[in-house]
Amino acid sequence: MSASALDPTVQSNIDQWLNGNYDEKSKQHIRDLLAAEKITELTDAFYKDLEFGTGGIRGIMGVGSNRINKYTLGMATQGLSNYLLQLYPNEQIKVAIAYDCRNDSDTFARLVAEVFSANGIYVYFFESLRPTPELSFAIRELGCKSGVMLTASHNPKEYNGYKAYGADGGQLTGPHDVNVMEEVRKIQSVDEIKFTPQEDKIETIGKEMDEKYLEAILKLSISKEAIQRQHDLAIVFSPIHGTGGVLVPPALERFGFTNVQLVEEQMVVDGNFPTVIYPNPEEEEALTMALNQAKATDAELVMANDPDADRVGIAVKNGDGEFILLNGNQTAALLINYVMTAWEESGKLTGTQYIVKTIVTSYLIDKMAASKGIECFNTLTGFKWIGKIMTALQGKKTFLAGGEESYGLLVGEHARDKDAVVSCAMIAEMAAYYKDQGRSIWDALIDIYVEYGCYKEKLIAITKKGKSGAEEIAALMEKYRKDPPKELGGAAVSEIKDYLNSTTTNQADGTVTPLDFPKSNVLQFFTADGSIISARPSGTEPKIKFYCSVNAPLGSRAEFAAVEGKLDAKIDQLMTDLGV
Repeated sequence: MSASALDPTVQSNIDQWLNGNYDEKSKQHIRDLLAAEKITELTDAFYKDLEFGTGGIRGIMGVGSNRINKYTLGMATQGLSNYLLQLYPNEQIKVAIAYDCRNDSDTFARLVAEVFSANGIYVYFFESLRPTPELSFAIRELGCKSGVMLTASHNPKEYNGYKAYGADGGQLTGPHDVNVMEEVRKIQSVDEIKFTPQEDKIETIGKEMDEKYLEAILKLSISKEAIQRQHDLAIVFSPIHGTGGVLVPPALERFGFTNVQLVEEQMVVDGNFPTVIYPNPEEEEALTMALNQAKATDAELVMANDPDADRVGIAVKNGDGEFILLNGNQTAALLINYVMTAWEESGKLTGTQYIVKTIVTSYLIDKMAASKGIECFNTLTGFKWIGKIMTALQGKKTFLAGGEESYGLLVGEHARDKDAVVSCAMIAEMAAYYKDQGRSIWDALIDIYVEYGCYKEKLIAITKKGKSGAEEIAALMEKYRKDPPKELGGAAVSEIKDYLNSTTTNQADGTVTPLDFPKSNVLQFFTADGSIISARPSGTEPKIKFYCSVNAPLGSRAEFAAVEGKLDAKIDQLMTDLGV
């Protein structure tokens, strides 16, 4: 291969692997790619180092600096270890480690535990796969300073990842995330990674932590009498081969539900996810088996988790008795409204309660919270920002619930990350609560729209893979900044929020005011008629995402279909106007 065929940075990273203390199998793989002149594959694998995004490190498993492997995870763990040792000098630092069902997650988790222990850090290591929210809970329960979850969430089977947590049980935020990566960058050679474990510093945990976690979420149940009357509510649940199978069934049982059907084929732990295309509960295809079982048994509620059980997708029957998949905004609005309403009816609201959502999650939630006098905070995308607010307000205010449109929800303060286990339990409770009133979840959703306005949201994600894709996404965001649209969907753009440059621009008079948010590469366009379009490159996938939100008054349940159709057409027009 010609020396000029590869980008200099790519060649430099390749040379480092070929000449460094890497295993011979990895080196031979690189030599084979070079011999076959696999320029694109080599470029994608070596053009950069994996970095922390909104969800930590996530990438395709394989050989390379831009791949998930023992060396990239080793460097990340060594960097995190170095930072923890600086942050907590003269202390016995403790961390917790969990992993999901993905291929090699258990091996990677063990590697991470060994590197921590080799640095003198005490490790609590889960005996087998466990949900992400239980790790968040365990960090706080065990007094750990950090934790790591080995997972790639809902990504395809080729991916794996590394979620790093702080002492509060939340994913790392600034300055810690930046500082950890800086420590990783300081590592010039894999020889600096301490791979030899101190076995006496690795303690296995499991069932006893499950028990404490289940006890904690059971305390969050509000409508116990409704559950007693509706205990036989027919529920179908699937963990899609992942960790939800460990804790969701026992959680539903403890809440009092006696008619829970499991999708047995998907209870099988398998990192190849053989029964779905993608293990993503946002996709209808991933819920096909659960929906078919629900139709066959005349169930009332379908719930499914992603592999690490921090997201939940649900399906409910509409007015015609047909199953409808709710999107993340609808589920978040329903569950948060239920929690707020149940607290209100129980006389528990004191004015110190609050909820949290992200800036790209339905503003219907803000409207509902305001009507009940409950403070609603908005954060950047990524549940770590919700967790950060919870930690800041701990002991001062009471967190009720929070969520984001990407199917992540949390009820209660036991964790600092999205939690599909408690979400499944509370969604089932919500279904029982409404059934006890003679209503369905679908009825409750349409009633919310009648009261507050019909909100319709849609996410459009465009995939741009590799180095060239990243450059295309950057160019598109730059175009929107330099030449923003003046009109979208037939309405004037009244305001633009640029979270990267920390500015809010009034389009009518050109006034620019500071935006008090952490910096993030997000643009929001607000129109005069209440539509909101957010553009944001993903921090964990090679995608640029467009979040559209429109709304209109809804006079009655009977008008829903017609109003929804008009809102769908409006979203299509908005995206056309944006050139997407």
